[in-house]
Amino acid sequence: MIVVVPVTTPRAGHVLSALVESTPVSASEAAMLYEAAVSDVLRAAAASGGTLLVNYRDEETLPESVVSELESDPETVIRELAAAALEDTEDVRFERQVGSTHAARVGNTVTHLLEREEVDTVGVLEPTAPLVERSQVDGAAMSLRRHDVVLGPSSGGRTYLAAFTKPIDFTDAYAPPSLSTLAERTKTAGLGLGFAPMVPTVATESGLCATLAALEARAETDRPGAPATAAALEEIGMEVGGDESLERRETDNSF
Repeated sequence: MIVVVPVTTPRAGHVLSALVESTPVSASEAAMLYEAAVSDVLRAAAASGGTLLVNYRDEETLPESVVSELESDPETVIRELAAAALEDTEDVRFERQVGSTHAARVGNTVTHLLEREEVDTVGVLEPTAPLVERSQVDGAAMSLRRHDVVLGPSSGGRTYLAAFTKPIDFTDAYAPPSLSTLAERTKTAGLGLGFAPMVPTVATESGLCATLAALEARAETDRPGAPATAAALEEIGMEVGGDESLERRETDNSF
């Protein structure tokens, strides 16, 4: 399976905007968290049995305000991020995204790989689900032997993983809630649908709370996981409050 991770430049004000608007997380902290999550997701994808394809946004699809702030071109920024996360990027593919929306960019990539390159299976792994493990990626690839499409549910009806053996109509396919929208498109295309285990996203408050709680629980075991995200959250100093919402940690507790 080709494992596509669609990433953008981790700049303040450009990533995790919904989280910034609804929680105490600042724009700069959100950029730090996004970069950390990308690193953990890339490690999981690279460790899987699939071929990692980093699908990055370039000058054609990034806002001008972001491009003007970059010291290097977007491809260099993403390649450096990947190099810092992975021991070796020699076998990693880097391709620019094409399209005006997230759904269009995903659709163009998936359709190109399945129809033009004639690969058997393509999985799109969102970069905001740092708790994803290689076993879940490989499990989705195995499920594609029985199903045409496999979806991985995430927080708030989102989808952290969408894997395909055949393309669907991707027009607005990620309209919220993307899980049910993608499922409907799969049914309309007459394709069989399977599901992967649920993994939370750091893009929403509920998902970040779930991620924080999971990291704290895993710290009590020998499988802590998502080290970059755990370190970023430790530096940011967030915790899950008694009302199950994010709040600043008053004391210096570690995972």
